[in-house]
Amino acid sequence: MPELPEVETVRRGLESVLVGARFERVEQRRADLRFPFPDRFVERLSTRRIDALSRRAKYLLAHMEGGEVLIMHLGMSGRFKVLRAGANAQKPGEFLYDAGDDARHDHVLFAMSNGATVVYNDARRFGFMVLAQADQLEKHKLMSGLGVEPLGDALTPAYLASRCEGKQTSLKAALLDQRIVAGLGNIYVCEALFRSGLSPRRKASALAIRSGRPSTRAERLVPEIKTVLEDAIESGGSTLRDYRAPEGELGYFQHSFAVYGREGLECARSGCGATVRRIVQGGRSTFFCPRCQR
Repeated sequence: MPELPEVETVRRGLESVLVGARFERVEQRRADLRFPFPDRFVERLSTRRIDALSRRAKYLLAHMEGGEVLIMHLGMSGRFKVLRAGANAQKPGEFLYDAGDDARHDHVLFAMSNGATVVYNDARRFGFMVLAQADQLEKHKLMSGLGVEPLGDALTPAYLASRCEGKQTSLKAALLDQRIVAGLGNIYVCEALFRSGLSPRRKASALAIRSGRPSTRAERLVPEIKTVLEDAIESGGSTLRDYRAPEGELGYFQHSFAVYGREGLECARSGCGATVRRIVQGGRSTFFCPRCQR
């Protein structure tokens, strides 16, 4: 499953292609992906101009003239291909673990007024596209329960303390709860906890002191969440092929993992000497250093 930095990398790769252009032709090549396409999907997109392309959690949001928003989710294997006349395909959303470039999985095609063609390819069909009214977007069932954006100003130590005060669940589980922080995934929670020196098994309530104010742990954790995400975005993510460069290169952040996927290897922190461990929490693998993270 792509995480926030990967989705943001896709958004940035598509922004210059989509924003300001109109849908000249839309091809819907099947009735559904994970869910059925909206009624009159092709008709509702045709000739509409895209005014902005934003991201909320792991959703891509194409804001169109006329007040509708195209909500897109990549699922497990969804990716976009950008085709330009006389040029090789750019792939701002091709995942490292994909199913190849089989045209049988090209399910949606957007021919844009600027001459670009954007193709949505999804071998597993876990992605989806739905339409929502812009003035009702925050009330939409996909958006209404989401917590704050981890890179936004609303994520503060005080906010985390207020949401985790008295919680007996693990710190790892609380950070993965999309109702608290939207878009944080397993890889980056593991990395942020390592950077902040916090054990994933510690209770979430440790982020607040008795008065309800943020603890020193919360003060350490919030900036590390933001930094690890910003570092990953700068590196093009961890599981993407970022084809915005002409030669096409992998996202590089996976080479900077301190704990994720490093079970049995020595801790990356100089002078520690402990071995990275793996445990399972809520059905997800957690990687951490038992000496550095308390």
